[in-house]
Amino acid sequence: MSQNLVRLGTPKGGGEKKRKPEWLKVRLPSGPTYEKVRQTLKELKLHTVCQESLCPNMGECWGGGTATVMVMGDTCTRGCRFCNIASAKKPAPLDPDEPRNLALAVSQLGLRYLVVTSVDRDDLPDQGASHFAACIRELLTHAPNTILEVLIPDFTGRQDCLDLVAQANPAVIAHNIETVERLTPTVRDRRATYRQSLGVLEYVKRTYPHIHTKSSIMLGLGETEEELLQSFRDLRDVGVSVLTLGQYLQPSPWHLEVKEFVPPERFEALKQMAEEMGFLYVASGPLVRSSYKAAELFLAGLVERERRQKVNSFGVAID
Repeated sequence: MSQNLVRLGTPKGGGEKKRKPEWLKVRLPSGPTYEKVRQTLKELKLHTVCQESLCPNMGECWGGGTATVMVMGDTCTRGCRFCNIASAKKPAPLDPDEPRNLALAVSQLGLRYLVVTSVDRDDLPDQGASHFAACIRELLTHAPNTILEVLIPDFTGRQDCLDLVAQANPAVIAHNIETVERLTPTVRDRRATYRQSLGVLEYVKRTYPHIHTKSSIMLGLGETEEELLQSFRDLRDVGVSVLTLGQYLQPSPWHLEVKEFVPPERFEALKQMAEEMGFLYVASGPLVRSSYKAAELFLAGLVERERRQKVNSFGVAID
């Protein structure tokens, strides 16, 4: 392990994970489209949250020609206890060529929908917001037909940083609250609070109402149903329209233990409860993740309809 990398806490559960139920077992990824995406990402040296977070849907998404790319490096300044991404107090400097290189690479993949996320960079004066915004602008220039979602850090709630990202004009801004309020201090880094995350989502939707907002919650960490329902209400109160619910999986013995493997029928019941609260779309299931193909397809259709509605009777797009 690099000397400046940080591992928080001690191994949980004596180094042994709970056995996964059948509904969490997935086939090994394969297929020509999967191989093309995998090889392209490898050749272009792009970081993906798919690989870094050990996402169980990597085969499904890459096989469908989609991926979630990660900018600002592969080392985070925070140490959330659920996350498999390496952490350090001072990661490597940002690559000034990354925005253009990323955009050129993505243009080769010809994706309908792209999610761009990043590590936290609390070590930088603007926490990387201007770099993130530059990535968005380059992507919209070089891959104009790709619908762009960004999954952003909280930028410690700084509105000037949020403005930089939102004014670059992605179609969707996602920010994950990750868990219920009671468990947030245990699950997330101390600099990431539940109310701060709600404030990020509220500011974006209030200030940039044309941008869709999205969030995600992991289940199986010890939350109660009432706590989940309160989180759903909190997200709706700040204007979030798309929600994803998935099972937390312990990536290593160093990370938080799984308290419960939530069965598929429970996810379905929670989906119905959330939809009754007014979310436009809820993706809910054991293998669902914050970047999940079903939710992305829904958003793609929604954004494309909105774009068509902006075309006047002469066929000229109205910005």
